[in-house]
Amino acid sequence: MSAWTAKRFWKTATLAEASGGFAVHLDARPVRTPAKAPLVVPTRALAQEIAREWDAQGERIDPASMPYTRSSNAAIDKVTHQHAEVARMIADYGDADLVCYRAEAPVELVARQAEAWDPLLDWAESVLNVKLLPVAGVVHSAQDPVVLAHLHHRVEALDSWALTAFHDLVSLSGSLIIGFAALYDLHPAEMLWDLSRIDETWQQEQWGSDDEAVATATRKESDFLHAKRFYDISRA
Repeated sequence: MSAWTAKRFWKTATLAEASGGFAVHLDARPVRTPAKAPLVVPTRALAQEIAREWDAQGERIDPASMPYTRSSNAAIDKVTHQHAEVARMIADYGDADLVCYRAEAPVELVARQAEAWDPLLDWAESVLNVKLLPVAGVVHSAQDPVVLAHLHHRVEALDSWALTAFHDLVSLSGSLIIGFAALYDLHPAEMLWDLSRIDETWQQEQWGSDDEAVATATRKESDFLHAKRFYDISRA
């Protein structure tokens, strides 16, 4: 039986200084990742969150209740070893960024998208030094390769902890620009999530929503907010 389904075997989770950061010990046993690497994180704040997750476990370990542990495992076991591939995959969102693809009608939705997303594109131009062009419709329209190369460089420059968070911020929102806005604290994470949901909110207003869609959206929002928090405390 794997550690993820084992019964609780420890009494207390504690922090310990380690080479390169902070570790979490379960009694005297250091926590390891699923790939058996030492679970060493860059900040005390992140280690504290992980220790709280392990302390909160009941008789059996519930991975779903341990988001900081899961994200740290991903940073160590996956992103660190596949940094270039992950950076390339996420940077590719820049060529089809959510905030660039606008409805052609109705005029109310067109106006709502422009009000929400034009300031994001203006911010990206002034702060990130990239100019992405909005287009009407859903047919792909390639962005300037020079701009995309600059975005790729910015993504690749993120360390593995930041890139782990950035992966979720971008993939959940559908927007590289919203992901960067989260890293730069342009707006609160909740507001940035709402900005990524302009189309879905419009559809709900017109046709109503169903329980499954609401549950999915709620889960994604929680994951987005966690990614932002994970980024923040991995630098604290």
